[in-house]
Amino acid sequence: LLSLGTGTTSEFDKTHTAEETAKWGALQWMLVIQQMTEAASSYMTDYYLSTVFQDLHSQNNYLRVQENALTGTTTKADGASEANMELLAQVGENLLKKPVSKDNPETYEEALKRFAKLLSDRKKLRANKASY
Repeated sequence: LLSLGTGTTSEFDKTHTAEETAKWGALQWMLVIQQMTEAASSYMTDYYLSTVFQDLHSQNNYLRVQENALTGTTTKADGASEANMELLAQVGENLLKKPVSKDNPETYEEALKRFAKLLSDRKKLRANKASY
């Protein structure tokens, strides 16, 4: 299973003072709650899938690809300008060089190549079985 995320922002890494948050209206609080819920949902889905694949001794058959530190215009779902697309392409290029996780030093580039080979090998195997 190759799970492709849309990315997350490190916005929640910022801290806010009580004075700042006291000025927030209902809309600001609803947006914060929505973002926290979405982030938690994405994290929990990844956690559960990862756990299931580990329990089945198939952890090499699951890969979640997601940048967790988007900033600026790259965080906008509707930011389809040419400049933003170029920024997102650069984010993807940089992500390829990052390790998959603290526990897995394999880079995303290596992991995706491994996945492509695995899928190709399985397709060849199915084709060979079908020709009998």
